[in-house]
Amino acid sequence: MNTPSAIKICLLRFSALGDLSHVIPLIRALQQQYPQAQFDWIIDSSYQSLIPEIKNVQLIPFAKSDGWRGLLALKQALNGRHYDVLLLLQTSARANIVSTLIKARQRIGWDQLRSREGQALVLNQRIDESPPQHQVQGFLAFARTLGAVIQEPCWDIAIDAEALAFAQQQLPGDQPTLVISPCSSHRQRNWQPQRYAQVADWVQRTHGFRVALIGGPSTTELAMATSIKQFAQTPILNLVGKDTLPQMLALLKRASIVIAPDSGPLHWANAAGTPVVGLYAATWSQRSGPYNSLDLCVDRFPKAARKYRRREPEQLRWGSRIECSGVMDLVDVASVCYKLAMAIARSATHPAQ
Repeated sequence: MNTPSAIKICLLRFSALGDLSHVIPLIRALQQQYPQAQFDWIIDSSYQSLIPEIKNVQLIPFAKSDGWRGLLALKQALNGRHYDVLLLLQTSARANIVSTLIKARQRIGWDQLRSREGQALVLNQRIDESPPQHQVQGFLAFARTLGAVIQEPCWDIAIDAEALAFAQQQLPGDQPTLVISPCSSHRQRNWQPQRYAQVADWVQRTHGFRVALIGGPSTTELAMATSIKQFAQTPILNLVGKDTLPQMLALLKRASIVIAPDSGPLHWANAAGTPVVGLYAATWSQRSGPYNSLDLCVDRFPKAARKYRRREPEQLRWGSRIECSGVMDLVDVASVCYKLAMAIARSATHPAQ
């Protein structure tokens, strides 16, 4: 495909938090292939502050929670903008509606298996169909459609200096630190607080780690942090609800190791280059695990598929979720400690930063 280097590309992906991290390797791949390309990225305004500054990338905020007012504001922001390419990375009816505001010659979306809610109506090109693959590779397929040659995904993100100073202040010194981000926005993906506490006790007593909790200010996250501290027999630093999104990223970067369920912070820890022990049963790490730490995941999705769906995991639609009561109980403490020990054995190459 002959694509000029100085092209204008619009990326439409405004959520979710974890998937936003997958957009960055896509941009990096296209920047390497087309160094003069200009990018506009339509993103949920509530996440805008998280995205590090990227050369030749302009963020266009979309306040999707504002309904029609947000849509009208976005229309005004796009007025007069014309693109060579639109990459429609979001699969939802709302995204399809938003895409009609964007003037672009090529309108590239997901293959037929992965597109949703009428996306075909607003496309004139699709990425190639592929065997089941990790979401990071799914996003990179858009770059390959535009001719990019990709070896491995690259994040290479810069973190705000003030946020790094905040992380240094909260986690001072050289003591290795386990950061636990215990909650997903999907409550059925969350592990039991007493099990987090047992892991926190084990890593402090056995390996001398400091343990810190991070998360947002929601009632669920605050309650989870309180419960973990109540169950724990060793001290835990509770930072839940006390950081901004850029500060969260800095804390994830400073951590020696992160533990989290399938959630946004898990993927941003991966983007920051930190080893991640992922906790999986409701979803499958093969599709949505921390890309560079897949071997550190405790993944009970296959067991959940057999127990709750009476099928082998390969027989379920790719991307299926098993979000039901008790599914995360399939993740046991001993297996998490084993994976954590594996990560600790490698952590000498990732000291506190």
